[in-house]
Amino acid sequence: MIRIAAVGDVHVDKDVLGRFRPALEELPDRADVLLVAGDLTRHGTVEEARCFATEFGGLGVPVVTVLGNHDHQSDLQSRVTEVLTESGITVLEGDATVLELHGHRLGVAGVKGFGGGFAGACASNFGEREMKDFVGTTEVVARKLQDALLSVQADALVALTHYAPVPDTLLGEPLEIYPFLGCYQLGRAIDAAPTALALHGHAHHGAERGRTPGGVPVRNVAHPVIKQAYNVYQLLSEDVDLELVAT
Repeated sequence: MIRIAAVGDVHVDKDVLGRFRPALEELPDRADVLLVAGDLTRHGTVEEARCFATEFGGLGVPVVTVLGNHDHQSDLQSRVTEVLTESGITVLEGDATVLELHGHRLGVAGVKGFGGGFAGACASNFGEREMKDFVGTTEVVARKLQDALLSVQADALVALTHYAPVPDTLLGEPLEIYPFLGCYQLGRAIDAAPTALALHGHAHHGAERGRTPGGVPVRNVAHPVIKQAYNVYQLLSEDVDLELVAT
């Protein structure tokens, strides 16, 4: 059994320091790994990255993240990644990591993701160069996720993104902004591999639960949605493939 703690959209700045830490200190007793689905900071500054590393680092369990759109705001995403990596936090962007946990191998593949929309209401790679560039970015990012997922050999495989791979977990958000919250290409990439669970954030007013067209469970773990420091999901259980076991 592998216990995965997950949260996203924590938007850490100096005034947030200490808010999550008491619950995070309990993680070694409740989970084997913490996955953070982007928007670690408010404006993507180096100072905010250091605040996140202080709040979410040194927990006694591995911490794996992707960046979110807020983490790109200051165009310092490379420095943000350096700060987190130096603090022992793994940042994924089109790659994967494999963790040895209690005799099991957990593979985590991650990308930030991008927008574009979903079947019946999505942008297409046609027309103006600006539109082609927009959709081209979506397609490149989705291919990176698919390649990362397919590169992993593990007992359980998790896809970690910031943007949503399905519309199910956007319910509650205005329909007009769905194309800016996720894209179907991410869901298609997740279905191309034996993915056990997909986690994302970004949709603060969305729903928690959904599934890809291929049946992979999707969970929106944005902090405003789960309303706590993290949820814990159980993989490789003898009873169920995926279960919310603790919060």
